[in-house]
Amino acid sequence: MDEKSFQRRHDYVTVVSDLAGARVLFVADDRKRESLEAFWALGLTAAQRAQVEAIAMDMWEPYVQATRAQVPDADRKIVFDRFHCAKHLNEGVDRVRRVEHRELQARGDTRLTGTKYAWLRHPDRFTRAAWRAFGALRNSTLKVARAWALKETAADLWQYRYVGAARKFFRHWYFWATHSRLRPMIEKARMLKTHLPNILTYLRHRITNATAEGLNSKIQWIRYTARGFRNRENFKTAIYFHCGGLDLYPH
Repeated sequence: MDEKSFQRRHDYVTVVSDLAGARVLFVADDRKRESLEAFWALGLTAAQRAQVEAIAMDMWEPYVQATRAQVPDADRKIVFDRFHCAKHLNEGVDRVRRVEHRELQARGDTRLTGTKYAWLRHPDRFTRAAWRAFGALRNSTLKVARAWALKETAADLWQYRYVGAARKFFRHWYFWATHSRLRPMIEKARMLKTHLPNILTYLRHRITNATAEGLNSKIQWIRYTARGFRNRENFKTAIYFHCGGLDLYPH
């Protein structure tokens, strides 16, 4: 479950996807609780809702409330997407970088100029030369280097197989984060702790929103090639047509 912007100014549609079939099942106006409840209540029977095994979503509370209200044993099935967790930590790192960059610039230190995306990039996406060049920064005593280390270490959480071991890891990481004296990272750590139970459900279900993100890229292409949509219903129809897995071959 994810949202996609329809127009600017925070105008959204809610998109529900089948992760196994890689197809859009439902598109609703806005991203309110009622948007998703329309799918659960009208799109699926009670028996079908009971058969749902796992649900990947971000931490958007209206989606959580709608799912808990309509899906039996929802708390064992909701999986907060690991890539959204990483996105939140990246936001924390970037906030630390921006503040420190201003402080360093005021002293004539330009070390952080042009380094924004290096701090946000996954280590696997560096070339060898770029990784070596980044080494002096990531191994420095800069505040953003500490924030980056917190972000990268947090990624180890999803490698665990057992919830008990993952909880122990998170406790150590949380102590480190909340004693880092980096306000953005402290805020992100507290947010993750609040949502930890449905982050750890990943260890049981091993699903992410990656399929939905792929469909979102296709939806973005649909909107771009149409030069945007003024009519929301036309936008939703286009999503169903291109992403709904429709059988359009003649029989």
